[in-house]
Amino acid sequence: MANSDYRTRVTRHLIRKAFLTLLQRKPIQDISIKELCAEAGISRGTFYAHYTDIYDLLQKLEQEMMEDVRQELAKMLEGTPKDTIHVTVSLFRCLQENADLCTVALSPYGDQKFTERLLSIGQEYYVEAYQRHFADATPKQLQYYYAFVSRGCMGLLQQWLSDGMTSSPEEMADMAENMMKYGIGFFRRPEKQQRGTGR
Repeated sequence: MANSDYRTRVTRHLIRKAFLTLLQRKPIQDISIKELCAEAGISRGTFYAHYTDIYDLLQKLEQEMMEDVRQELAKMLEGTPKDTIHVTVSLFRCLQENADLCTVALSPYGDQKFTERLLSIGQEYYVEAYQRHFADATPKQLQYYYAFVSRGCMGLLQQWLSDGMTSSPEEMADMAENMMKYGIGFFRRPEKQQRGTGR
């Protein structure tokens, strides 16, 4: 059983790597099973033992990552606003572990709806978490705040990927949290408090 599980993990890893490599070069509709199998070094039968087609493969890869994100975000509702830094660190770790998928998703050939689904999941948890602890904030204010900061965080993710993820998830989380809290004042804070800036 252990050998079978290991082979399954290795095979899926090969398929994932080959698929995301091809997806960086061409849109999904132009990728054939034959081409993917050649890239992965597997047979068509092996591919079909795990996925029904190319779109099923993409959907399952995205679902796996979305589930990881949901699990991390759910922890936010168990704590306080101060605990969000721990959740944000976990989220950046999750993104780092799925760097290949994130890179492709944000590329011209990626699934453009993937980003929207990711932001939608975040909205569910962040808005509810802050609503519990900031009673004076209106639902509209919370929605607008999330719309503002979430797009900024996507920009941070893109820049992080572009830089080769040289900063740690902890540094990125700290930077994201402080930018959300202080805005432009982030640059005016004492230098010893500005972790994750590369300074």
